[in-house]
Amino acid sequence: MKLTRTKSFKTFIKPLWENNPISVQILGICSALAVTVQLKTAAVMALSLTFVLAFSSLIISLMRNLIPRNIRIIVELTVISTLVILADEILRAFLYDISKQLSVFVGLIITNCIVMGRAETYALGNPPLPSFLDGIGNGLGYGSVLILVAFIRELLGAGKVFGFKVIPQSFYAAGYENMGFMLLAPGAFIVIGLLAWLQKTVAKG
Repeated sequence: MKLTRTKSFKTFIKPLWENNPISVQILGICSALAVTVQLKTAAVMALSLTFVLAFSSLIISLMRNLIPRNIRIIVELTVISTLVILADEILRAFLYDISKQLSVFVGLIITNCIVMGRAETYALGNPPLPSFLDGIGNGLGYGSVLILVAFIRELLGAGKVFGFKVIPQSFYAAGYENMGFMLLAPGAFIVIGLLAWLQKTVAKG
């Protein structure tokens, strides 16, 4: 039992740092570039993907002995797309403004390499609980990078955090200027690249 708990914990914790989907596996970059202009959109996107990733892994694991190998991709896409539609409808109902800001990117979770990759490489070959924990871990690993990138971009690019001004007006009066470049996709790409470099450097050390 202790061995099982240790393995489950490692399954959950590994994607948060050691095998992070973005900074190590370099997956999900497109959405990371697009939705990290503001912290609130990044946080909602992170929660949406975590929800889809965790429950798709759980459902596919529960069905793993029933799915014919030759149609497994179709079944995986069906499960994932159903959960994505559910997440999108919940956002439209309760967070309509943020849903509009995220535009097509919630729908594009269906094609996200992280979701399909975990379903294909982990959920199909492992029991439900580890698969569910693996989904949550990968979702939180993805989300942690998204939120960190969004924090840096919104702070440096607009002087805000969650839409609230945090840089004093006196700084602007003294000549400080926001780095508008950080609100563009290249700014996000640079931040993600630096985070990937930092992660690899710390891991080697």
